[in-house]
Amino acid sequence: MHLLASIPSPSNGTLDLGPLTIHMYGLTLLAAIGLCVVITGRRWVARGGDWDLIFRLAIWGVGAGIVGARLYHLATSWNQVPDQWWGPFAIWKGGLGIWGGVAAGCLVGGIIARRAGADVWLLADTLAPGLLVAQAVGRIGNWWNQELFGKPTDLPWGLEIDPVNRPLAYLDRATFHPTFLYELLWDLLAAALLVYVIERRRRPRPPGLFALYVVLWCFGRFWVELLRVDPANHILGLRVNTWVSGLGLVAGIVWFWLSQRRGRPPHTSVPTGPKMAVPGSGRVRRGR
Repeated sequence: MHLLASIPSPSNGTLDLGPLTIHMYGLTLLAAIGLCVVITGRRWVARGGDWDLIFRLAIWGVGAGIVGARLYHLATSWNQVPDQWWGPFAIWKGGLGIWGGVAAGCLVGGIIARRAGADVWLLADTLAPGLLVAQAVGRIGNWWNQELFGKPTDLPWGLEIDPVNRPLAYLDRATFHPTFLYELLWDLLAAALLVYVIERRRRPRPPGLFALYVVLWCFGRFWVELLRVDPANHILGLRVNTWVSGLGLVAGIVWFWLSQRRGRPPHTSVPTGPKMAVPGSGRVRRGR
């Protein structure tokens, strides 16, 4: 079948500037982190918070995220790890699972925020849209690397993949589902839904917005995983990440339901920093 159109892929994932070689995947991740920090910081300040906490959370969260992402890869894709003593540490050979990265980054960030005396659940709601935007931008790195694409397709938006990067079963096929693009668009749509529909019109109690972030992200990942053809371990015929997506989807729905059953009103601002007023007491106490 003759293709009327397709999406081209970069010939390589690096940019050479004289003696300097820039890996576009890494540059894309840096851009994603920067966007997440900016979006979260602006939202946090609008709620009465301060930028200093966001910068601290970014440093700790990114570091923990890298460790968590690697540990998740080691746990779910152990057969793809180089069989040398340095194999578990060889992140330069690929192998970072976003599931572990988000979980570890949010967990450590929550601990730091709690020690600073901030409202952790409100901060989680503040973070949710920025995480989705960052995850969307991060997927562009997969396009640069010609990786994590889907099944072969003759659709006009099929992604061109070089023969060297095609699975052996599909060497005779030239275009594949651009799952990086599907997830990118879904994440941006989900971020818009969280901010402009759910948050502004429904005003859920914290951490309701973050719980819905989990629901929306996992739903998108569930159907994207069903399309992907990159190597992965399976359980009962389904990719491990498909199971994780499904479990995350159910957990997010339950979490949202439980969070909205609480009798406290929605938060609109958060006092944070070295001094915080105790509501109704007329006193000021030091933050923990």
